[in-house]
Amino acid sequence: MKTMIPFLAGVALLATGADAAPTPRKPARAKTAPRPAAAAVVPKAPLLPSPQGLFVADWIATSGDNRKLPYAVIDKKAATLTLYDAKGKALDQVPVLIGIALGDDATPGVGSKKLDEIGPAEKTTPAGRFLAKFGYAAGRQSVLWVDYANSVAIHAIPADAAKGEKRRERMLSPDPERHRITFGCINVPRAFYAAKLQPLFRKKGGYVYVMPDIKPLEEVFPRLRVHALTTPTITS
Repeated sequence: MKTMIPFLAGVALLATGADAAPTPRKPARAKTAPRPAAAAVVPKAPLLPSPQGLFVADWIATSGDNRKLPYAVIDKKAATLTLYDAKGKALDQVPVLIGIALGDDATPGVGSKKLDEIGPAEKTTPAGRFLAKFGYAAGRQSVLWVDYANSVAIHAIPADAAKGEKRRERMLSPDPERHRITFGCINVPRAFYAAKLQPLFRKKGGYVYVMPDIKPLEEVFPRLRVHALTTPTITS
């Protein structure tokens, strides 16, 4: 905003002869500071799934294991979710938050426990192939149920998540280990959930493939064995 210098105007001075009212000076323009140079835009680093994640995605696409439904591949080791349409076209990839404990199986009965009854070792995101559909969780919250019996779902970061957990900061971390914080559910970015996942899975659902932490891929996905016989083995 320019600074105006006050001056006297419209005041007649009583004078005779050479004495005349002084001509008011135009207000001086305030000096403006040079505009700062535009900050350089730092491109966002791409999220890359592990070689095993690409191997699983290739198997699904070539075998038609998704049965003409959209699907998502959750790579727990890389802490990413890659979304595909029914034809196997990759649509988006986002970081995820997953169960705090390593493990590929849900503890029997964990789905019927209250959150404060679940022990640290039970907070796992189970691995496997799941037919996922939308439904409601506590509080009438809409979620994409992955493993309904064990209360494992995909949803955005809960609004009531404890601030001390720093879930948003963890989701942005490049360290996959920082992404282990949930009771077993898969947290995704809110915008991705609303704009990409919901529209794609809302009508008929789709498949969710959760890759293992420990187990061999062929044990978690038995149908993968045929693909593995014709494709070079991918090691972790």
